[in-house]
Amino acid sequence: MAARSLTTTLALAFAGTTLLVFALVGSVLYFAIDRQVKQQDDLDIVLIARHTRRLAQELDTLDELRSHGDRLTSQVLGNLALSMEVRDSQRKLLLEHNTAAIADTATPSPALMKRIGASQRITEADIAEWRTAQGVPVRGLAADAVLRDGTPVTVIIARNMADRWLLLDRYRDRLHVAGLAGMLLAFLMSWLLVRESLRPLRAMARSAAAVTVDKLDTRIEADGAPNELAALIVSLNAMLDRLHGGFERMSQYTADLAHDMRTPLGNLRGSTEVALARPRSADEYQSVLASNLEECERLSRMIESVLFLARAEHPQFVKTLTQVDAQQELSRIAEYFEGVADEAGVQIRVTGGGQLRADVELFRRAVNNLLANALRYTPRGAMITLSAQTPAEAPHTLRVTVANEGKPIDPALLERVFDRFYRVDPSRKSEPNASGSAGLGLAIVRTIMELHGGSAHAESDAASTRFILTFAAA
Repeated sequence: MAARSLTTTLALAFAGTTLLVFALVGSVLYFAIDRQVKQQDDLDIVLIARHTRRLAQELDTLDELRSHGDRLTSQVLGNLALSMEVRDSQRKLLLEHNTAAIADTATPSPALMKRIGASQRITEADIAEWRTAQGVPVRGLAADAVLRDGTPVTVIIARNMADRWLLLDRYRDRLHVAGLAGMLLAFLMSWLLVRESLRPLRAMARSAAAVTVDKLDTRIEADGAPNELAALIVSLNAMLDRLHGGFERMSQYTADLAHDMRTPLGNLRGSTEVALARPRSADEYQSVLASNLEECERLSRMIESVLFLARAEHPQFVKTLTQVDAQQELSRIAEYFEGVADEAGVQIRVTGGGQLRADVELFRRAVNNLLANALRYTPRGAMITLSAQTPAEAPHTLRVTVANEGKPIDPALLERVFDRFYRVDPSRKSEPNASGSAGLGLAIVRTIMELHGGSAHAESDAASTRFILTFAAA
């Protein structure tokens, strides 16, 4: 489908609207003038008919009517479009004036012209309209009059409307010319105005074209843009900010993933090369294989976490929300980690409770990650607390907290701990069991909370470090 020019489309729309307005206004004026002209001519016909009938009724006989014919016909003198006839009861012509104006029309038939009685008042409603053989319109009326001797006569007053017809035709033709000229002028002016108005849009297109993979920090200038486009520019710049941030996170994520995977792969390769450097005993080969298995498990956990995050970010990720008893699930998780906690010399306590809506498997995975993280950084002899409670300031939510004693985290770094492959400081890598973390556990926790429409945040002070999950209460 061929592309359409917005400028041309709008200009044509304005031109079409102008033509329609001209047509409507011209039609209203045309019919208004036609009506006004007819009303004025009808009024002249009525007044002439009244005056002529009154003059005729002042005469005594038909002979006197003929002798005073000039007096009667003087009512229509000076207007070549007006004509008069006076006929007797047998429709014999007694007087006539300017009947050529309505040539080819004998006296109209009764079906066309209503006879007005001598005692009836003559009004505009009594006027009839007919056409000559050539199609020329004529308007007129027939009124009866009674002479003083009782002789009835009929006065016929008619007007040839050809001049009015020509006047209206010329007016209509001028309306057509004016309408077409106005449409062309409106199209030209609209095209120029729309083109000028769309200049900021063309500037936006040029700015957007400058955004490339190498220049993701380029933004569309909003200075001088009209109000209608300012909101669009702000939205586009916000979209570019999100895309820029997404590309940067992806680049950092790829670099971190490559760095973290390089370590176990390097260990696998190094241990294998050492084992192959010279013949080894069965026990040495078994030790190398066990070491390699640990590195493979580490890689497997890392890949599983990456795949989970990739699936969770897909819009069609399936989750099943059910009512969950927080105290029961926390107790089950604490029991599962009891052996690991005993080896680490750490106690796990469960407090509080409540009902929440969540996917059970995802809820368990989030708390498992937090508890595993707490076990990794809790000193021997300390305690980890799993709790669930409804905060007074948000009664429609339930907070699940995993708190552990140990070295506090810098408040400036509390939000970054949820980033992928991020560790608070290098010293934590060397702590016990640190090798089991791929730096994705807390990132998975935040993703799970986003899937539930909740939130995850961390707090840390000298007393403890607390990871708080906020769910919607059941």
